[in-house]
Amino acid sequence: MQQYAPVPTALDALPALPQEFTGRADDLAFILGVLDPERPGDGPAVAVLSGWGGVGKTTLAYAAGHAAQRRGWFTGVLLVDLRGYDPHPAQAEDALEALLRSLGVRPEHLPPPGAGREVLYRSQLNAREAAGERLLVVADNASALAQVQPLLPPGLHGMIVTCRYGLAGLGRMRTVNRLQPDDAVALLKAALKKNDPDDLRVEEDPGAAERVVLACGCLPLALQITAALLAQDPGQPLSERAEALSQSEGVLDGLSDGHRSLRAMFDQSLERLSPQEQDLFRLLSLNPGPDIATPAAAVLAGQPQPATERLLRQLATSHLIERNPAVRGRWQMHDLLRAYAHEQAKAVKARGRDPRRRYEQAHTRLIAYYTEHAEAADTHFHPPGSVVSSRFADREQALGWFDAERENLIATAHTTPQAGLDLGFALGRYLNWRRRLHDLVAVRSLALDACRTLNDTSNEAGAWNNLGATLREVRRFDEAVHAHETARTLYQQTGDTHDEAGAWNNLGLPLKELRHFDEALHAHETARTLYQQTGDIHSEAGAWGNLGNTLQELRRFDDALHAHKTAHTLYQQTGDTHRQAMAWNNVGTAYRGLGCFEEAVAAGQQAVAMLVEAEDWFRAGEGWGELAVTLTAAGADPGQVRDAWNESAAAYARVGADEEAAASRAHTDSPESLEE
Repeated sequence: MQQYAPVPTALDALPALPQEFTGRADDLAFILGVLDPERPGDGPAVAVLSGWGGVGKTTLAYAAGHAAQRRGWFTGVLLVDLRGYDPHPAQAEDALEALLRSLGVRPEHLPPPGAGREVLYRSQLNAREAAGERLLVVADNASALAQVQPLLPPGLHGMIVTCRYGLAGLGRMRTVNRLQPDDAVALLKAALKKNDPDDLRVEEDPGAAERVVLACGCLPLALQITAALLAQDPGQPLSERAEALSQSEGVLDGLSDGHRSLRAMFDQSLERLSPQEQDLFRLLSLNPGPDIATPAAAVLAGQPQPATERLLRQLATSHLIERNPAVRGRWQMHDLLRAYAHEQAKAVKARGRDPRRRYEQAHTRLIAYYTEHAEAADTHFHPPGSVVSSRFADREQALGWFDAERENLIATAHTTPQAGLDLGFALGRYLNWRRRLHDLVAVRSLALDACRTLNDTSNEAGAWNNLGATLREVRRFDEAVHAHETARTLYQQTGDTHDEAGAWNNLGLPLKELRHFDEALHAHETARTLYQQTGDIHSEAGAWGNLGNTLQELRRFDDALHAHKTAHTLYQQTGDTHRQAMAWNNVGTAYRGLGCFEEAVAAGQQAVAMLVEAEDWFRAGEGWGELAVTLTAAGADPGQVRDAWNESAAAYARVGADEEAAASRAHTDSPESLEE
């Protein structure tokens, strides 16, 4: 039998840290807090570091080991690679053999595989502790609890375990996340300079360097591979590398340097999953947005929600997806992993007609889920008296769902013409409520394009009308006039009097902004008359309100007051308290024009109270601003005026209307200088 002598340096096994190691201060502090011999409590000094492949767990463990030794906490370090994601991972008895040899046990003294090795391992460590030694065991790249449990050191010794998913029950757990962008840039710079100290590409183009690290997901392995490729091509600008990495197709091809491959790292993780987990991972790449809720994932998978949630939890434990840190029950996937999942899905679809059809059916189910829920949520934003879907308890719940799914819904609208049409209509009221106007222009443009693609003439007029309303909101008034005139003509051709009235009513708004007041007045009067003919009291109220605003521009304040009061009365009849609040605001401005300041202030206060209650923060910001102008005109105390402007700014800020909030805030310095 071959004889082995103890290795003299076996207790000094940590490799030197790479020159580019950076940015792990919080993680190091956590690990050292676990290993500190003076730490409070008597639990095991075991730190378990989990995270997806290539995030830098091993290097972090080495850094913590070096830092702990510098503090004098350990007299030596034992290192064992458990090869958890190799085709043949190390078994516990193999790891114990390696550790015992590092401790100086001769081969002939090694017990056969089994409990005897664990007993000897613990005995050796106890003997070292009795001799005044304290050792740190680093078990790298674990994939199963059974690999590590027999290696847990007794007594005062410490341990660091690295794994791609959490191994509960071993010690204090810590998820190692990607680097912060600044630290990732520092890593890239150091890696380039290690090859060539005169490489100045990061310093010369810091913007491109940031794009490179973001495309690499701030993942240390991806950054090191990229640095190696850049070192092989010293003439390549960082902007060129960033552009190549920004392509979703083939991005993983650009993250292989011949020795290391991000795709291979992901392959190892995927192979450890069950077939059901692998399937769900691939299916998740079909979700068009940045994250997915558990119910939507269940629809995508075609499985009951509890079963899908178990699979999602396992994927998160394996760090192939992540829990959304802000919203429970939502899951997200990094762009690099999404690209990998997309590759995997394409590979499965290429295997035959049945797999391809199954993925197409899953995608169709998901689009239908988003569309049906959006249409149901939209009913809670319709005028009072409309049929409301029972899928959501109330407007607040519908609004919460819209907020959570907004990016998914907009992305889904781009997937097919039918989805663009359906969601272009279903998202309108919500996006307007939240003042997401540029999103609204995009989805309403999609709806119009879809009508043309699908030859859907019945919805084309409505798509033009909706787009025109949004173009007006973003101050593209000439385009808005064209859109509403087109809609009006199409409605006239089909004999749709009611919707023709809507087009007339909307047409008057950009005409007013263009200061074509007589034409605007004619448009709103026509709309009012047509609504009266069709018996739509609620829409008639809207026409009266718009008519009143145009009359104010013509300084016909008595007529404007009559129009706004009529609108308010009609909204009362329909039970629309939200529109009543808007009517009160208009009544206040008309009273202000007449110099009736007491009535104007009272109306304005009523308006803001109702708008705040309705949580329509944008219009509450408008209402508070109008009230501030009225208070100024009425000669009110400057402090009261300032308070109104502050309320206006705060309301605008709640919906991200930063420009409007800043304008209101600017008035607080000199409210006495305000003019109507």
